Amino acid sequence: MLLSALSFSLMGVCVKQVGARIPAAEVVLARALLSVALSWWLLRRADIDPWGRRRGLLIVRGAIGTLALLCVYVALAALPLASATVLQYLYPTFTALLAWLALGERIGRRVLAAMAVGWLGVLLVAQPALLLGGIGRAAPSLPLIPVLIALAGALCTALAYVSVRQLGRSEHPLVIVFYFPLVAVPLSLPLVALDPVMPTPVELLWLVGVGLFTQLGQVWLTRGLTALPAATATAISYAQVVFAGLWGWLIFQEGIDGWTLLGAALVLLATLLSLSGRSGAGGRSASPG
Repeated sequence: MLLSALSFSLMGVCVKQVGARIPAAEVVLARALLSVALSWWLLRRADIDPWGRRRGLLIVRGAIGTLALLCVYVALAALPLASATVLQYLYPTFTALLAWLALGERIGRRVLAAMAVGWLGVLLVAQPALLLGGIGRAAPSLPLIPVLIALAGALCTALAYVSVRQLGRSEHPLVIVFYFPLVAVPLSLPLVALDPVMPTPVELLWLVGVGLFTQLGQVWLTRGLTALPAATATAISYAQVVFAGLWGWLIFQEGIDGWTLLGAALVLLATLLSLSGRSGAGGRSASPG
């Protein structure tokens, strides 16, 4: 999960490098094409049947994951890297709730409290000036539409992660990873056809980076999610917020104000509450056998 967090943070750097000119759907398509090739090679190398058993759910997971990617890429291009990552990391509380509804993993008062704390953290990151009524030196509010898109991405991410937990009972992690880009290609192609942009050679390298780091992140993420309870795995991956803040500062000269730090701390607290509130859920029984 830590390697996955590092890979996804580097993916965010690559997306931000091309996001000002290349549409999000085209970034998704480029990522999917590279990932299909890499996944197929890994499956053949491991001598694993690529088509899986629960093909309907595999396709649904791929569709939800594609929608999540579109939202995440749009948010990364439009928002500061650290802020976009913090908003995305509301998904552990969504995951805990959905895992309870769909998988029967227990949920308690701490998880409910975590959801309230997490949403407060998101509000601090997104709208500090509105919350404080303009008092003092409140930082400017983030644009509303990208914030809503980022939150939609967090919800879709949670749905995709819960489906991975379900699929982990019968499918090999590489099969789950393979279906994601396999479904993303036909879903993103019509959107790319509406607004095609020819990437420059440098942008092409960044797009390859998106595909490579996403593939690595997906492989490690899927292995973590199929071996750990959903809330445990997603709590560990919160390290991505730290990586994103570091890259935003070093590469994009993005400052991190006090409200973003406070909001990030609250979202982290919500994640830890989700973990501690579900520590006895017995999620390992869902590991692939």
